[in-house]
Amino acid sequence: MERLLALRALSEKAEDFSPGHRACAGCGEPIAVRQILLVAKNHVVIGSATGCLEVTTTIFPFTAWRVPFIHSAFENVAATISGVEAGYKALKKKGKVSADIDFIAFAGDGGTYDIGLQSLSGALERGHRMLYVCINNEAYMNTGIQRSGATPRGAHTTTAPVGTVTPGKLQFRKNLTEIVVSHNIPYVAQAVVGSWRDLAKKVEAALSVDGPSFINILSPCPLGWGFPSDMTCEIGNLACDTRVWPLYEVREGRYHITYKPKEIKPLDDWLKAQTRFKHLFKEENKYIIDELKTWVEEEWNKLSQKDESLK
Repeated sequence: MERLLALRALSEKAEDFSPGHRACAGCGEPIAVRQILLVAKNHVVIGSATGCLEVTTTIFPFTAWRVPFIHSAFENVAATISGVEAGYKALKKKGKVSADIDFIAFAGDGGTYDIGLQSLSGALERGHRMLYVCINNEAYMNTGIQRSGATPRGAHTTTAPVGTVTPGKLQFRKNLTEIVVSHNIPYVAQAVVGSWRDLAKKVEAALSVDGPSFINILSPCPLGWGFPSDMTCEIGNLACDTRVWPLYEVREGRYHITYKPKEIKPLDDWLKAQTRFKHLFKEENKYIIDELKTWVEEEWNKLSQKDESLK
């Protein structure tokens, strides 16, 4: 009953993100953005780095945004939105602004894990009251599916291709969420496109804190990952059920895993659902699957040891 009431409340709120954008069929990014804006209770100002979200929602002379929107360069959306937040605080102190405003920055994994990491780190360290959302589709999808620091080991991308020399990306993905946690900010979380209620709760928590907050949202990409466009949410949930992408939050340094699969699904199920991993099932590459299984288990165990609810 509670779930139905919560869904009704979201469905009855006016949309700040309009239909008619140019995102690919099945893209997880507009799903995430729409849900985030539905949860926000105050006025909202958006900053967006260059990337899929920006180019598909702001093709001149059109826009999908019904709230103030600032397009930043690839590397500096955190600096941009923190500057806007600082200006707002100054105006509010002078009595020139009275409205409560939430400041939200969006960037992909390329603009967060890699190019924008310095800007993000600086904004977090300064303590700006802002929510930074990494919409993580695990590659530079907008510019041609190049590998990023978020790309999983073994995945095929255009800059880490499968061939006679390498079997896809050689490195495991960077644990950016833990890098953010090390900044000692009030709220950090991982979420996924496909689990709307978990995401909504985390956005509500993130916007309520007095300081920086960060949510890393896994956003399956039909084009870059290679799956049917009507399977986006299922692929996202499968990442959680196989523990490839744990859902958890860190409030004031205290960890809480927000979803523990009752039945852990085989990692093979998640890999087989995406063409970017199909080469791993060739005999000569199966050792990578074994390495991934070990890595997933080790990462989950490390996270479980930090989970306050298990102590």
